[in-house]
Amino acid sequence: MPVFIPIMILLRFSAEGEVFYGQERIGFKNRKFKIWKFATMLKNSPNMGTGSLTVRNDPRVTTIGRFLRRSKLNELPQLINLLTGDMTLVGPRPQMKVDFEAYPAEVQAHIYDVRPGITGIGSIVFRDEEKLLSVPGRDPRKFYEEYIAPYKGQLEMWYQSHVSLLTDLKILYLTALVILNPDPAWPFRYFRDLPELPDSLKSQSLNTSQDV
Repeated sequence: MPVFIPIMILLRFSAEGEVFYGQERIGFKNRKFKIWKFATMLKNSPNMGTGSLTVRNDPRVTTIGRFLRRSKLNELPQLINLLTGDMTLVGPRPQMKVDFEAYPAEVQAHIYDVRPGITGIGSIVFRDEEKLLSVPGRDPRKFYEEYIAPYKGQLEMWYQSHVSLLTDLKILYLTALVILNPDPAWPFRYFRDLPELPDSLKSQSLNTSQDV
């Protein structure tokens, strides 16, 4: 509550005055549920710009929202989803329907055989996904569907075959680590057997700390 209250006050008296944002996502056994976050974007964002995808310096993100998203504090209300059993601490991130359908069919069939998580290996590896989607001249949706989603699906299936308390503890530690020091190489140092980074992504910002 000491963290929730000041954020709620700031959001209530800034931008559009929205505090929480609920959105339908795909969850356990591919059932739909509503995920909760602090509001960081304009109300009509899903119908504006790049839709479900957020790019670097996205004009739909509010000033306070930028800080909340960078620090991941916008994810705190998902503790509600944790208490209701819709989510767990570590697991594949729950996706909007349009992004879920970007996964290969075999991934769609099994990715949510485990409960979706507040954090997961896919969200750590793609910590700076916004940068990848913001390269000038690149179609964000096409790049996501052709390159990011297939590899993210491989990462989440890798997680399912390595589920253990130790794996979850490492992912929780890495989550904090990449927030404080966003080096894209961290997950590959801690998990040496992760699926190999595709050539289509090797030259991108996943393996370099330089800005595009």
